[in-house]
Amino acid sequence: MKNVALFGFLFALGGFVLGQNTPKSITAKYITDEIALDGTMDEAIWETAEVARDFQQFFPSDQVTAEYKTEVKVLYSDSHLYVGIFSEKAAGNYVVSTLKRDFGALTNDNISLLFDTFSDGTTAYFFGVTPYGVLREGLVSDGGTSFNNTWDVKWQAEATRYDDHYVVEVAIPFTSLKFPEGSTSWRFRPYRWNNQSNQQDTWVRVPQNQMLSSLADMGELVFEKPLGKSRTPIALIPYVNALADKDYTSDESNTQFKAGGDAKVSIGNGMNLDLTINPDFSNVEIDDIFTNLTRFEVRLPEKRQFFIDNSDLFENFGNTFNEAKPFFSRRIGLARDADGNLIQNDIIGGVRLSGKLNKDWRLGVLNIQTAKDEANEIASNNNLMLALQRKVGSRSNVGVFWVNRQAMGNEAYITPDENYNRVIGADYNLASANNIWNGKFYVHKSFQPGDHNGNLSTQATVTYGPRRWRIIEDLVYIDEDFRADLGFVPRNDILKWGNGLQRILYPKKGIINTHAIQFLSLMYWRPTLDYKKTDHEYNLSWEVAFKDQATAEATFTNNFIFLTAPFDPTRSEGAIPIPGNQGYHFNQFEFEYESNNTNLLTYGANAKFGQFFNGNITAVGALLGMRIQPKAQFSLALDYNGIRLPDPYADADIFFATFRSDITFSKSLFWNTLVQYSNQQENLGINSRLQWRFAPLSDLYLVYNDNYFTDTFGPRFRSINLKLTYWLNL
Repeated sequence: MKNVALFGFLFALGGFVLGQNTPKSITAKYITDEIALDGTMDEAIWETAEVARDFQQFFPSDQVTAEYKTEVKVLYSDSHLYVGIFSEKAAGNYVVSTLKRDFGALTNDNISLLFDTFSDGTTAYFFGVTPYGVLREGLVSDGGTSFNNTWDVKWQAEATRYDDHYVVEVAIPFTSLKFPEGSTSWRFRPYRWNNQSNQQDTWVRVPQNQMLSSLADMGELVFEKPLGKSRTPIALIPYVNALADKDYTSDESNTQFKAGGDAKVSIGNGMNLDLTINPDFSNVEIDDIFTNLTRFEVRLPEKRQFFIDNSDLFENFGNTFNEAKPFFSRRIGLARDADGNLIQNDIIGGVRLSGKLNKDWRLGVLNIQTAKDEANEIASNNNLMLALQRKVGSRSNVGVFWVNRQAMGNEAYITPDENYNRVIGADYNLASANNIWNGKFYVHKSFQPGDHNGNLSTQATVTYGPRRWRIIEDLVYIDEDFRADLGFVPRNDILKWGNGLQRILYPKKGIINTHAIQFLSLMYWRPTLDYKKTDHEYNLSWEVAFKDQATAEATFTNNFIFLTAPFDPTRSEGAIPIPGNQGYHFNQFEFEYESNNTNLLTYGANAKFGQFFNGNITAVGALLGMRIQPKAQFSLALDYNGIRLPDPYADADIFFATFRSDITFSKSLFWNTLVQYSNQQENLGINSRLQWRFAPLSDLYLVYNDNYFTDTFGPRFRSINLKLTYWLNL
């Protein structure tokens, strides 16, 4: 009864409206003539448009009006939404790092537009433009806390630059957006990164303790006459790929020619149907290397375009802090061979239906078939997820899901427990109208052959974040037998209690913009060991944000880890692991500094030292970046971890280095190179990609990969592929 009452209270809290009483509003003027997109706003119709002005500063202070004027006008025709922007600035050079699409906001002056077309305060479209007319777009979810710029769509923008201002014209086809038929208004907010002056401005005030992309604080875009239907065209995206590679360890060479493609079909006003046949992800950026000194797997981001649309509808079920996710799309396309090694597993094809049924309901259906690999004893699998989400209150929602992995065929190498794995569950995501209250409450259950009892994963977490405080309470239980083959569960059999308390200070004078003191307490128990305490982390930190956008942090951590089994934190070949069935107490200090990223020369440094299990650790890192505006940027990162354990256990000196080069010859020709060295992985890897965007969202890629052993500097694996993709609207 108490649980029911608590859930009822939280459900009501999600609908408690504390937002702005009089939100800003701008009316979009309907026009019948098309706008010539040239970045000048010289058509007479622009003079009749209503102006969104009086921007509010977000950084360095959210208490004053913007120092530099920004004005936004909106027009629309039957086919396009037009936005005209005038941005005043200080005389002098712009801050710009690239001519490539999907630029980073920290190193580029830009104006950004948020369109919450269903007015749910949870999801939105995002469009950004630099003074050089470079574009980026993305999908915003979780009320503005999650941002994914892997999403691509057709739209245009042009800009003209002057010494003290720039002008931008934007044209977004209505076919690139989803919205309710007959819409008369959307929630809307433009905001601006004026990095030249170390300032960020927004049309509607956003409290500085929240993210600038927050969907809690929005204005209104009113249309002179209702919009028609959302009519997204059918898009066909075929590809051809020629690939040659050689594995020097086995002395095997391989040449392939692949063809396949994707299709996007609009269903109603809010749904997308995505189809893929024989997909190829060779053009996707490779993951950065890192040193993992923990006992657990690290979750890496999804970068494949097929999985991006409405990805939050599938990926956001489960634990807020990535301790138990029932679905993790990166699992699809990977499998373990007979020796337990993780290798690529081809995808035959897939279908994904996702989006808005109406302003309150969202639906997601994903089904992907992976191929059988006899040589590596990998069965073909059908991978399915169903998700249904209902908005409650102003910005909260309730969702239910079903995830199913089913092995196909009767191959002898399929063990009984590999036949299937299923997970069902329900999540309640709390978000108050003013974003001060946030939380998640869920219950999930897994099913696998011969194991149907228990198998639960649950969480109850609440965050209270007024202007000067941030308070977090988190309670998690993951059963010993809970299993999610298509999910991310780094460890089972835990009961966790987390507490966080942060005090935020806003100095009125000096070089510091804000600073915060935070205490974090994480404690873990093992239910199957009579709730024995197995871990704790007590963390005291001081975070500083400077007025020039530089940041610094100092942290002290007290750790306790009870190892139930022997473990070698150095991961050295042939090393004796430190003993299990005993606890280890150790303290560590950590410091980190990052300079203002808007400078042409940037740098950062970090250091950690102290105890580590029954030994000691010293870790240092440095990052150096250089920008040649507007066409090139280079960075070099160096990291070292020195671990010293008492005899007879292993010591380790772990080095890794990353060199990154991004050169943009024009808005359509880009050359990216990533060089990564890791002595722990015994690999020097080179990935170099030349990309020519010869038509909107259509690309020719030339990708070269080379890998070397670090001890002998002999070749390890080498590949080159030429890939052509073309986006065709029907």
